[in-house]
Amino acid sequence: MLRLGYTKPGSWASFWAILTLVGLVTRAAQKTDVGGESTGTSINHSQTLLQRLQELLRQGNASDVVLRVQAAGTDEVRVFHAHRLLLGLHSELFRELLSNQSEVVLQEPRDGAAVFDKFIRYLYCGELVVLLAQAIPLHRLAAKYGVSSLQRGVAEYMRAHLAGGAGPAVGWYHYAVSTGDEALRQSCLQFLAWNLSAVAGSAEWGAVSPELLAQLLPRSDLVLQDELELFHALEAWLGRARPPPAVAERALRCIRYPMIPPAQLFQLQARSAALARHGAAVADLLLQAYQFHAASPLHYAKFFDVNGSSFLPRNYLAPAWGAPWVINNPARDDRSTSFQTQLGPSGHDSGRRVTWNVLFSPRWLPVSLRPVYADAAGTALPLARPEDGRPRLVVTPASSGGDAAGVSFQKTVLVGTRQHGRLLVRHAYSFHQSSEEAGDFLAHADLQRRNSEYLVENALHLHLIVKPVYHPLIRTPK
Repeated sequence: MLRLGYTKPGSWASFWAILTLVGLVTRAAQKTDVGGESTGTSINHSQTLLQRLQELLRQGNASDVVLRVQAAGTDEVRVFHAHRLLLGLHSELFRELLSNQSEVVLQEPRDGAAVFDKFIRYLYCGELVVLLAQAIPLHRLAAKYGVSSLQRGVAEYMRAHLAGGAGPAVGWYHYAVSTGDEALRQSCLQFLAWNLSAVAGSAEWGAVSPELLAQLLPRSDLVLQDELELFHALEAWLGRARPPPAVAERALRCIRYPMIPPAQLFQLQARSAALARHGAAVADLLLQAYQFHAASPLHYAKFFDVNGSSFLPRNYLAPAWGAPWVINNPARDDRSTSFQTQLGPSGHDSGRRVTWNVLFSPRWLPVSLRPVYADAAGTALPLARPEDGRPRLVVTPASSGGDAAGVSFQKTVLVGTRQHGRLLVRHAYSFHQSSEEAGDFLAHADLQRRNSEYLVENALHLHLIVKPVYHPLIRTPK
């Protein structure tokens, strides 16, 4: 709400004062003839202008408008002596408000009033320093007053800090929904999906809305220890949020019960408060899970559809589905490792393993880009430089046997970053089922730089995950 007051309009003196300051910035191209060559000289006093504009705001010299910013619900008022011209250059709303008035009272939320000095400073100097807690109020002010450049800048700041694991993803998601910022909403969703284990164990989990939960639960790219961890996180959320029964039942039906071993399913049915209250809503899914574990996947696929998401593992960090790999000084040379995964999530396959070999190369050069070492005349051409290559990761099975009949494997590589002592997922690369490597793996990474966003203490933290994908078979008549 804006409450307007009227005093006498400002004079043109402030207008000419500002134009005098702008005149300090001069770019002059001077052509001289020295030895027959033309040269240009640039004279740039932009930093001086910025300093003068800061002084103009701080001292209020030649101001022609007064902004009284009142924090909502309080008597606290902050007074800013400003200049109509500079405010109007950035904001159409300010231009209209101040067209025939020199004093306005602006009602702002408390967090917005607290950062209004930074907002005004940006209008004068085009820069400000943002803290995490200030991102939403500054973005809200920029949106309210139509300062699109600041709105874009704060949104980019929020997305960048989400990728680094510093931003409050749940709160920013709800804010993005309320403002219709789709890019920020998607960034928040991606961060939450890749770091669900960390978020579910934090205070943020209690702030998750039913709408956000409904967005997260169906995703196959959730990163967590196993499906049982997701069930316990959901049960904790249900206990705190107390949603309507329909909401709780829809959420419980998003759990992939075939991914939970039978022994753990028995314990859930016996001890879970959520299943005691809503068990009837998921009884068919529990029966499906027991049937899946009781038969071989090939036999099960003859009678039931295995194409649904219930039979596709998410990105599980448990040892049955992959292994961590820390590569120290990754720019130095090639490395290799191996690990084992369970053949499939079915109880029938619980004792069967697949061995995987992994090769990492920091400076691999595709054959199409490798130079020919001699031309037609026999002249040697220079070798490729190390920096011309790019990182490469290849994951292959150690042997190709019949154990994997009816199933193919999807590989996912998680790249970690450390934030506040926690190792979080910053990037994820998925391989096509028939491919042995991700074509875009660390395509833009500079592993030579010790402070690279991809490195933690000069080490590359990877987690390799292999997910079995079952193939549907022709069903036999029942």
